[in-house]
Amino acid sequence: MATPGASVKIKRLRQRFGINAPKLAIRTHVAWYWRASAVIVILSVSLALAAWIYDAGRRIAGFHSNESVREIQSLSNHLMELDAELTKLRSLVGSGESSLLLERAAQQQLTRQAKALEVENAALKEDLAFFEGLMLASKAGDELGARIENLKIEPIGNLGEHRYRMLVINSGGRQAKELKGSLQILVKVQEGGKDAMITIPSATEPNPQRFRFEIKHFQRIEGVFSVPSGALVKEVEVRLLQDGSLRARQSVTL
Repeated sequence: MATPGASVKIKRLRQRFGINAPKLAIRTHVAWYWRASAVIVILSVSLALAAWIYDAGRRIAGFHSNESVREIQSLSNHLMELDAELTKLRSLVGSGESSLLLERAAQQQLTRQAKALEVENAALKEDLAFFEGLMLASKAGDELGARIENLKIEPIGNLGEHRYRMLVINSGGRQAKELKGSLQILVKVQEGGKDAMITIPSATEPNPQRFRFEIKHFQRIEGVFSVPSGALVKEVEVRLLQDGSLRARQSVTL
């Protein structure tokens, strides 16, 4: 009869060499350099295949290197042409602006000349009307003496300045003596709701000579007088004085 220890040993042998024993795999031994060569070949084939796929993808997508270089060169040339054309257009625009400025300046000058000619034409028409009236008066035998014609008063700004213009006639015939004297201007103004009278030139006038005149037959007299700023000019009377005596007068209402 077997002992318990022997039974255990027999059981272990059965497990190792019996039906229930683990399977044994038999493999062929391959040298390491053959394995390395196989790995290198597989990697080379993979890299070549990847490169071919990459190049094919670039060709399909239109990113071929040579074509890209040619396209970049073509775009660069086109950009240079556009820059040259832009520079030319800027030059033309600059010359066009200069011509436009010159044209505007010439137009403004012509406008000023036209306005000056209109004023001169109006003055000539007034003179013509005056001489026609003077000839008619001479033929009719009107009273001889000094008189004022075509008195005009015009404001010239916001500082109370006004321009006066008149034609003074010394109708004494061919034997008329030269008329020497001075102007006196009486200006009726309204200031602060009250009427006032201003005499020009005043006693403190710094240049009274500008109101002196010497007339043989006729003369156009122009000048400027001032009233206080804010004063409203309502009426102006111009007088011709000779040796303190009144020779002629004319007034206008504004």
